[in-house]
Amino acid sequence: MPVEKAEHVVQTLVEQISNEEIKLPEIQRGYVWKPTQVAKLIESLYRGYPTGSLLFWRTAEEPATRKIQTGVEPAKPAVQPLFLLDGQQRLTSLHRVLNDHPEAQIVFNVETEVFQNQSATTAKDPRWIKVYEVAGPDARHYPLVMRIHEAVPSLEPDLIAERLGHLAAIRNRAFHLEILTKFPYDEIAQIFVRVNSGRPLKTSDLALATLSARWTGTLQKLEDETDHWAKQYYQDLDVTFLTRALTGTVLGRGLSTWSHGRLIAASDGELEKGWATVQRGLRHLIPLLQENLRVSNSNLIPSHVALLPLIVLLGEHPDTGLDAETANGIIYWFLLANLRNRYSGSTDTRLGQDIPAARGPEPVKQLLSNLGVNGAHFEVTPQDLIGRTVGSPYFFLSFLVAKNAGARDWWYSTEISATAEAGQKLEYHHIHPQATLRNHRNDYSKTEINDLANLAFISAKANRKISDRSPGEYFVDPKPPLLTKEELAAHFVPYDESLRHADAYRDFLSARRVLLARAMTELLDRFRPAWMDETTVVSDPLAGCSLEFTLYQSSWGAGRIVVNARREDDEWSGTFGFADLESVIEAANGGLDSDLEIAGETVPMRTESDTVTIPIGPFLASGTIDAWRKTLEREKADAQPLSRCPVIEPRPWEGERILFPVTSIE
Repeated sequence: MPVEKAEHVVQTLVEQISNEEIKLPEIQRGYVWKPTQVAKLIESLYRGYPTGSLLFWRTAEEPATRKIQTGVEPAKPAVQPLFLLDGQQRLTSLHRVLNDHPEAQIVFNVETEVFQNQSATTAKDPRWIKVYEVAGPDARHYPLVMRIHEAVPSLEPDLIAERLGHLAAIRNRAFHLEILTKFPYDEIAQIFVRVNSGRPLKTSDLALATLSARWTGTLQKLEDETDHWAKQYYQDLDVTFLTRALTGTVLGRGLSTWSHGRLIAASDGELEKGWATVQRGLRHLIPLLQENLRVSNSNLIPSHVALLPLIVLLGEHPDTGLDAETANGIIYWFLLANLRNRYSGSTDTRLGQDIPAARGPEPVKQLLSNLGVNGAHFEVTPQDLIGRTVGSPYFFLSFLVAKNAGARDWWYSTEISATAEAGQKLEYHHIHPQATLRNHRNDYSKTEINDLANLAFISAKANRKISDRSPGEYFVDPKPPLLTKEELAAHFVPYDESLRHADAYRDFLSARRVLLARAMTELLDRFRPAWMDETTVVSDPLAGCSLEFTLYQSSWGAGRIVVNARREDDEWSGTFGFADLESVIEAANGGLDSDLEIAGETVPMRTESDTVTIPIGPFLASGTIDAWRKTLEREKADAQPLSRCPVIEPRPWEGERILFPVTSIE
């Protein structure tokens, strides 16, 4: 095939665009990258990551072209131009950044080495500096070094100079070029379509494809294992999960964009050993959860990623038997890893810490140390439970304490079971029904109505029988089964008759939180290793925090989400477009970062593996793509008329943000 190969550095390519020595053929689409994607590209160049090759076409007969969206008027070319077939988004982005385009104000944090688009917060922080100031044509580093050091004395001038020099060097990073020659335009059009029509693969898809090509029979092994666990109600241990488990075992960390390169280099022996570890680890871990913790169904588990380090720990544990304290410690870490949302963001980084810890000489101690609770006592308080709903890991814990207390169904009088079917299938029931709380004169919020302290685990049939009746009615219904004081106590429902009416609903929540918090702490203490110090108490960093979405939508206008956030004593409200959020999540599903305008500020969405993190007010809302989609579907189902949407003045958040799991958004 007539193909020339070459290499050009970034600076040369940018100059070629300015001189119109690189042009876009008419078949190219427009420029679509968001600032976050541009920031990712600059970061990749800074860190020396692969950034892909560029595909060009050289022809004597110039085709119809479209303008590259650089914002500057190009000079007339002095040489025959090249026509860009693949790489428009990257080259346009680089040209914009290195020429100070107003829509490509990418900034660099000298302390943390993080990149993002300029915001109100970064503009006020001297640690953030524009990439253009460092890598642009007129950059002078010495004044920048002195300016940053004076503003942040803890940063040494040598370190600042080193990092700025490293950033400036992106101009000299080389791209590999393939140049097609002697092709007619119709064939070039076919090549262009084929190059650009592929669906971006998720990291798990790419890892599985690499494993399948690298190790014969991989998919069949994974599917057989999936079938085995599905029969035991652990259907979430699917092919995607097992791919993550195998790659984590082999690589010693989570999946990332570059995992496939390391998988290719793995030997058959390493892959076989890794798969043996996964199978052995699961066959030790799942019975431990089923029998000791009474987790009979995998759909109860908030984070399945938390299983991965334990699979390695037990899969590589010597065949010497597992003592009770180690078994309890494993369960204790598992519970706390879920409660502290260990893997709600930066999953790959956290697994890169926890999988090696699981292989160490004292794995349970090291895992707890990574979690920040080694040698401390974790106590659940009523305050921790405020604003928690079905997506919270405390909801999982509320089931476990009810199960361990022998809670029975309110119709069949059988112990609650996550594997029951038909009419006995487990559901969560609003003790105070939503119908009596909505539009109540006490103005209960959606988060209050759906608070986990208002939820009990009963069968589908019991739920239907109760319907919208108040507990003041159905608690004392003479028809069987009559709910006795003991039966309510097993569900940690206060027996005080004054709390059974909607007027006293907030007092009911407070009373039940006390009962639940005490039971949860007792359950945790049952598995807490004896060697842990009891004097230091660890609290939940999200205590007193809540994040609530309300969708306002109609057939004649674009839907908007109103956000109400609470962080301790601070409250914040803002709005953003519902369709914009949908677009951001779908972009993430295609492996692309994007941006979202919230409360008048453009904020960057970040994607790591299948985890999406979006800054929303005081929080970094983070979760899997599936979790975000479930949130969107729930909001669609609960949408209110757009005419009722309140007017909220834009107020960008200017303080630090803390991680908040999307599963806890109400």
